[in-house]
Amino acid sequence: MSDDTEWLSPAELRSWMALSALMEALPAAVDAQLKREAGINRFEYMVLAGLSEAPGRALLMSDLATFAAGSISRLSHAIGRLDRQGWVTRRPYAVDGRHTEVVLTDAGMEKGAATAPGHVREARRLVVDNLTPQQLRQLGAAATRILEIANP
Repeated sequence: MSDDTEWLSPAELRSWMALSALMEALPAAVDAQLKREAGINRFEYMVLAGLSEAPGRALLMSDLATFAAGSISRLSHAIGRLDRQGWVTRRPYAVDGRHTEVVLTDAGMEKGAATAPGHVREARRLVVDNLTPQQLRQLGAAATRILEIANP
């Protein structure tokens, strides 16, 4: 067996290691802020945010899972927690009763609106205010490109 792996150069390795550390540290920091200030995690916040932007504040479970970057199983658990709080409800999809639609309640909309300012402050503190506008655009473009490859 031959090893034809093109190993990372020292500069590539430093960049990869920095990105790997970022993928661990950033979600943990955002989760900590959301749990401390709002009692929800980052995934639950993404669910509330996705529903708040959807037409009629409703999305199919599969579409919501894609938006929140989670599995249907993870989403089901989160929806259960959010439903117990009265922030979302589930209903059969009107077009096709085989699918489930998640709906953001008025209380859920209020929770999302109350949580958003702290989340935005944390996004600014951790990322936005530490980069120049050009760096932020480059980061967005790089993240979008990587997501296209990682989530085909």
